[in-house]
Amino acid sequence: MRITIWVTEGTWPACVDAALELAGSRPAEVTLIHVREEPHAAAEPGFGSLIGRGRRRRAADELHQLSLEAAQRMLADAEQRLGRAATVRLESGFPERVVTAAADAADYLIIGRDGDRSRLGPDSLGRHTRFVIDHAPCRVLLVWPGAVPGLGSIPPPPPDR
Repeated sequence: MRITIWVTEGTWPACVDAALELAGSRPAEVTLIHVREEPHAAAEPGFGSLIGRGRRRRAADELHQLSLEAAQRMLADAEQRLGRAATVRLESGFPERVVTAAADAADYLIIGRDGDRSRLGPDSLGRHTRFVIDHAPCRVLLVWPGAVPGLGSIPPPPPDR
């Protein structure tokens, strides 16, 4: 069994736990993947104006390095929680595209709901997660990180017309 886990802030512990439950004691090839979305060039002038003249490049480099270190720590924590050998991938690009491509080599892709966690429904999925669910070329296990909202969180049906 080949399991790919999309490691993202706030959802990865639940995804790793779901992978452990899915695999049980069976052998499994596990891949942990995190994708750093590169900032768009169009955003750089605005970012630079917040930092001030002359320090834009240094500040951007420092922010990039901090982001890289945080991603590496998150992947290391996920691997430690997993407690078994795993392939660890730190990628950059469009997260929805990179994860969908990575899912092509998996039997299961495990991802967490990353939107509104206070109610059931489509808003519980972020845009990247929605894309991956719609396009993944394998089975997808969608995980609620934390408590699952009750059925009472579903909006009432529309009135009869």
